[in-house]
Amino acid sequence: MERKYNVTGMTCAACSARVEKAVSSLDGVTNCSVNLLTNSMTVTGDATDSEIENAVVKAGYAIKGSDHNEKEDNEKENTGDFKTIRLRLIASSVLTLILMYISMGHMMWGFPLAKFLSSNPLSLSLCQMLLALGVMIINQKFFINGFKGILNRAPNMDSLVSIGSGASFFYSVIKVFEMSHNAFLKGENVHYLLHELYFESAAMILTLITFGKLLESYSKGKTTNALKGLMNLAPKKSTVERDGKEVIIDSKDIIPGDILIVRPGESFGADGIVIEGFSSVDESALTGESIPVDKKKGDRVSTATVNKFGYLKCKVTASGEETSLSKIIKLVQDATSGKAPVARVADKVSSVFVPVVIALSLFTAIVWLILGKSFGFSLARAVSVLVISCPCALGLATPVAIMVGSGVGAKNGILYKTARSLEECGKIKTCIFDKTGTVTEGTPVVTDVVTANGFTEDELLKYAFSIENKSEHPLSYAVKKYASEKGILPLDITEFEALPGKGVKCKLDEESLYGGNYEYISSVITVNSSLKKMADELSDKGKTPLYFALNDKICGIIAVSDTIKPDSIQAIEDIKKMGIKTVMLTGDNERCAKAIGNLCGFDEIIWGVAPGDKEKTVREFQKKSMVAMVGDGINDAPALTSADVGIAIGAGTDIAIDAADVVVMGNTLSDVKTAIKLSRKTYQNIKENLFWAFIYNIIGIPLAMGVWIPLFGWELNPMFGAFAMSLSSVCVVTNALRLNLFKAKENNKTKNIKESKKMEKLFNVEGMMCPHCEARVKQVLEALDGVETVDASHENKTVRITLSKDVADDVLVKTITDQGYKVF
Repeated sequence: MERKYNVTGMTCAACSARVEKAVSSLDGVTNCSVNLLTNSMTVTGDATDSEIENAVVKAGYAIKGSDHNEKEDNEKENTGDFKTIRLRLIASSVLTLILMYISMGHMMWGFPLAKFLSSNPLSLSLCQMLLALGVMIINQKFFINGFKGILNRAPNMDSLVSIGSGASFFYSVIKVFEMSHNAFLKGENVHYLLHELYFESAAMILTLITFGKLLESYSKGKTTNALKGLMNLAPKKSTVERDGKEVIIDSKDIIPGDILIVRPGESFGADGIVIEGFSSVDESALTGESIPVDKKKGDRVSTATVNKFGYLKCKVTASGEETSLSKIIKLVQDATSGKAPVARVADKVSSVFVPVVIALSLFTAIVWLILGKSFGFSLARAVSVLVISCPCALGLATPVAIMVGSGVGAKNGILYKTARSLEECGKIKTCIFDKTGTVTEGTPVVTDVVTANGFTEDELLKYAFSIENKSEHPLSYAVKKYASEKGILPLDITEFEALPGKGVKCKLDEESLYGGNYEYISSVITVNSSLKKMADELSDKGKTPLYFALNDKICGIIAVSDTIKPDSIQAIEDIKKMGIKTVMLTGDNERCAKAIGNLCGFDEIIWGVAPGDKEKTVREFQKKSMVAMVGDGINDAPALTSADVGIAIGAGTDIAIDAADVVVMGNTLSDVKTAIKLSRKTYQNIKENLFWAFIYNIIGIPLAMGVWIPLFGWELNPMFGAFAMSLSSVCVVTNALRLNLFKAKENNKTKNIKESKKMEKLFNVEGMMCPHCEARVKQVLEALDGVETVDASHENKTVRITLSKDVADDVLVKTITDQGYKVF
């Protein structure tokens, strides 16, 4: 069982590592993943909530159970944190500037001071102490969290800051007592001891770290912008029909079964099925595709998509947390709460980082004392080591990139279910594609009609429609649709029989009617060689020839083809350029498979694969390299699960989507290329972040220790160390934010320029009764100058016109009404 918790009080990677270790040690916990960026913890196992909560509390942190609203908690915490840190920074900055003026401005540059301060070193030192103490009180959170971590044997970043600042302060306090003793009891001039005070370092360290925390909090808020954008897509209000009246209600109050009314320009507040109307819907919010999709009665619509043209009435099928938008948001949240495999190295280092830094700090002070340096000098080196070390950058390196990468993916209709899938999608070396519905449209259409033995085309279609009318085979729908559009009506048949893998047969009055593949038809009657040759030529083009015969005569051939998706060829070429081997998998015969596979440019084509053998094929390729499987059907699910990365096309079945690691909401292979490309960019970003986090500490710590002083005289002031530490996390987060610049489709600019020159107009037309009426309207309109394409539907009573230049509505309406139809 998997549960989520919100953990508060974590400030760095050492904290998250401590929590993870504490919960993972519980009996019954099989996996625990803590995300420092979102302050979330995901626990898998059968340990009880109370056991998990006790373990977190014992580790020194607060926890909220899985029943809390994580979204609201995080939003409140992030907003509250930013405002609190900002107030702390303002107050700290005011006191620190005064302190710097008194301590350094006066002493180094001779800035004017009141006489009672400038002439009295003890008053000056006490004033510095009070100002530094004020900054420490304002930033007491560092000390509370830091020493709590030490007491719980889990030191963290706050421990480093509090020890460094505290050591500087208390050393300076001791020097103040020494000044008092020498001034009052010995009568010495103690001005020389002012140079031994480090009150400004104690205050400046805290102020600079607070400044860094403010920048980090702001930057971290930016990383979740894509997710927040998704959450805000759904409309706040929706119109529903209740008791025959239209009522405007909160979208969260919509329930399944409600009748949702959506007018042009409005967004859908729930998922549903169209029960009345016809329109185009902009689904770019979910799929990333800018071209609107036509919706008619019986079609599904989704939350947050936008109705562009007509009036739609829908029956709600899912609302609230069950909508497709909510599921997308959950997938993104799940991905960002998990850990990528690449984060393991950082986790191991983080778990021991702070204790090692404290040990190095002590070692530094001892070595410099042994070398004969003053206690003040040795303390400065030790404090520099403490405040320059940054476990935060290590902890944020991976989760910020995962958060931004997942958000960018969601914005482009690509959903990575886990952090692992986001990382590994870009590592694949072989990509296997199922043909039907993935490379091709998945909807066969009639491409050629070849008559024989004196039969006319209408006769061939009439016999084909009659025999296929009772068939459930996918290819039969193409024949039925084509004949119906031609105005052909089926004849009554009897004794219908389907022969799996062969064809169909029936009786037409006293005559026998046959339809099917060559093997079946040739077993019934003789097929002449010229017709067979023509059928083979069609097969070579990737088409499936269906033979039809009446008694002992061949009526002709109807070729059916599952057309290749418009972007498949380019997408396959682009994926190959990325150094990935492409393989097409299909159950089709060799001739048809090679025709489509070669046209698309696949490196390898495997045909005749039974649905149950797809998984076996994937496993064979896995012996050689990392494999991704791309599919959309129920029979693809086992192969999607077995592959290193399963990628489901969003227009596919729910089973395929559930089995996949990555879901592309669109229905194009260019989205698969984008998913791989974004994964590679994110992984590269993670490596850059980790490199920065490691190299920063590798260079910074020796510099702070004073390793280079004997060679080059390089000496690091603790204040500069604190400033460097405050910026290190900001650099990591800012680098991750660069992923927001990721361009999913390079050619979109050119494409949109071309598309922007086109116009669309939609008319409601009464009087069209059949496909002949549609063809008539289409013919007269396309004859007009400026009309590019016409899509007429007698079922929806609509005519959609695409224009290459503006044509007046009056001209279009008159052209339609002149044919005897009414525009309303």
